[in-house]
Amino acid sequence: MPIIRSRPRRLWRRTVRLLIATTLVTSVPLAVADSRAILEGERFHPEVGTHGMVATSHFLASQVAHDVLAGGGNAVDAAVTAGFALAVTQPRSGNIGGGGFMLISDEGSGKVIAIDYREKAPSAAYETMFQNEAGEAVPRLSRFTHNASGVPGTVAGLALALDKYGTLSLAEALKPAIDLAENGFPLPQRFVDGVEQARDRLEKWPATRAKFFKPDGSRYDVGDIYRQPDLAATLKRIADKGPREFYEGETARLIAAEMQDHDGLMTREDLAAYQPTIREPSHGTYRGYDVYAMSPPSSGGVHIVQMLNILEGYDIGAMGFNSADTIHVMAEAMKRAYADRSKYLGDTDFVDVPLEGLTSKAYADALRAEIPSDRATPSTEIAPGKPLPYESNETTHFSIADDNGLAVSNTYTINFSYGSGIVVEGAGFLLNNEMDDFSAKPGVPNAYGLIGGEANKVEPNKRMLSSMTPTIVKKDGHNVLITGSPGGSRIITTTLQVLMNVIDHDMNVQTAVSVPRIHHQWLPDEIRIEQGISPDTIALLEAMGHTVHQQDAMGAAQSILIDDGTFYGGADPRRSTSSAMGL
Repeated sequence: MPIIRSRPRRLWRRTVRLLIATTLVTSVPLAVADSRAILEGERFHPEVGTHGMVATSHFLASQVAHDVLAGGGNAVDAAVTAGFALAVTQPRSGNIGGGGFMLISDEGSGKVIAIDYREKAPSAAYETMFQNEAGEAVPRLSRFTHNASGVPGTVAGLALALDKYGTLSLAEALKPAIDLAENGFPLPQRFVDGVEQARDRLEKWPATRAKFFKPDGSRYDVGDIYRQPDLAATLKRIADKGPREFYEGETARLIAAEMQDHDGLMTREDLAAYQPTIREPSHGTYRGYDVYAMSPPSSGGVHIVQMLNILEGYDIGAMGFNSADTIHVMAEAMKRAYADRSKYLGDTDFVDVPLEGLTSKAYADALRAEIPSDRATPSTEIAPGKPLPYESNETTHFSIADDNGLAVSNTYTINFSYGSGIVVEGAGFLLNNEMDDFSAKPGVPNAYGLIGGEANKVEPNKRMLSSMTPTIVKKDGHNVLITGSPGGSRIITTTLQVLMNVIDHDMNVQTAVSVPRIHHQWLPDEIRIEQGISPDTIALLEAMGHTVHQQDAMGAAQSILIDDGTFYGGADPRRSTSSAMGL
């Protein structure tokens, strides 16, 4: 168990530090003190802790996870508590009706564990289920119908993590979420705006309409107390009877009835058969750091390592943060990784994926040799490469670390904001629309513009490919950086840039998650940028032949940096409810 000092002692220590700082300031001339206040320091300041850190996309989830750590729980206890709390406070992406991936690093054992609780296709799923009679992909079918939902994995995955690596009971981890669902919480602006933006989708289904709108159909306002009695009842059943209740009990019956009433393929047998699995994480090295990230059916870890291998051959720090030269080589590395993703990546329980080849330094050397220093390579000239032989997006991310050497990086999702938009009647939670992450038809892009192939075709009981990339970076056996992000196809590149910002550009973790980002995914052939990239830089990139488009902000990389026993939390400002809390 981590040794946690009492809260009064922590407050006393902070008071002493404040008195010392005040004495130091008042002991120098006023003009000098004012000058230092104006000129010294950094623009972005991380949250600081000496005994642990929590960074999530919602302040209420951060608070309950912080309380778990302060009460003596470990990072896994806090992560599971946060995961269930987000299912209540952030239903657009937090969930029990979806799935995801968790990475756990234990300095004590030296192990990094990858828990795969990604959704699965129902047993009655088939390759052409989202095509019309002419063989054309029909996006609506894989996004906004009951058949858009894979068998959910969140409850089983979080329960597995808690059982194997936590110290709390499932009932204890669920209690804060139950309280929030039953007693309610004041709504923030982001919640109200999100529901209003999705009104057309959410009003379509009676149970969804009842969950997100008042009985007269009007919206909830900022500050209204929002209660979810059906969801509270579901969480209580899971707390009382264990995780299998979701898959075999009353909740399973409600899900199956919802499916049966709307011609859905998912059955009680599919739910009863669902199990999460423990996998080996993807692993690579970058400038002396060990990088661990999620393995397939996530494509993220494989391509994080692949892109880092390519970029390691450049002096990125000397080239400069978001300079034209840096963005150029990043975009070229991204193109080649996403091209390979389109051909090779899928569920390794169903297809052979050349993991060793894709993540090898030799393959990266070959790809780097193809990259011109002064011009863009058109995507039409880039095809999936030939790695070494085969071996025989609304999402939410949170990071948690304790002072006993345990770190958790977790990313989970129901896919779009509000998933399929379908709430299970009587159960109070949204169903995912992760079936859209399969290739409805090889070569046809999904909702995020990602191209897929045979490796990711729809098959019964198969896990769909994902971009989710929970990542943990270690140095000499110690946890250093815990990060990851939501963002659909931009998850991989967002996570990549947080890592590069810390290692290559020596940024503090709050700066690393706050500064502008770029993205390229091979097709469409364009660099997507956030606001804040210099017009001069854009002009230089365009002169090289790149197409550059400024679009909305990308990702929300809740991150933690650990340095010499001190924890630094970076809450991503791209989500107004983001919160890092140290202790």
